[in-house]
Amino acid sequence: MNDTDNATDGSPAGKFRIRRASAADLDNVVALDGRITGHDKSDYWRDIFDRYATRRLDRRFFLIAEASEAGAEFPLMGFIVGEVRVWEFGSEPCGWIFAFSVEPGTRQQGVGEGMFKAISGLFRDAGMRTMRTMVERSNRLPMAFFRSEGMVAGPYIQLEVEIEDTLDEVAGE
Repeated sequence: MNDTDNATDGSPAGKFRIRRASAADLDNVVALDGRITGHDKSDYWRDIFDRYATRRLDRRFFLIAEASEAGAEFPLMGFIVGEVRVWEFGSEPCGWIFAFSVEPGTRQQGVGEGMFKAISGLFRDAGMRTMRTMVERSNRLPMAFFRSEGMVAGPYIQLEVEIEDTLDEVAGE
């Protein structure tokens, strides 16, 4: 997928195609994300679009799966967003997926797999050999999906702390 060939047939039956996101997709992305997460994050998605769909397109990827047929019930079938990340905490450069969603009414049609393969190819074309993401352990659907695509636990551990706890310690409480 390059600037002259920005769409690919995403399924054997040609039910959808995968392409780079455009500004016209933003409202549909916000709506899909809102249905999945239960939160309206319009400002967040505008920032993501500005960063990942308009600049450094050789290392940042905001892809859309759209229905091939006009008038489809779900014209936007899904989206995936990622970037090449370099040298964070000394790690080797890798592809990083940080946003992924498939319209519930279009699941089990190869949409997620098509987007995963498309972004994998873009990361490979950018010279990456490894791809990473982060999933909440208890969130079974994305966990099962990413594992079905061959992803396994990597060498890094996520660390976190409740912010209030750190502020209390600094204040000497």
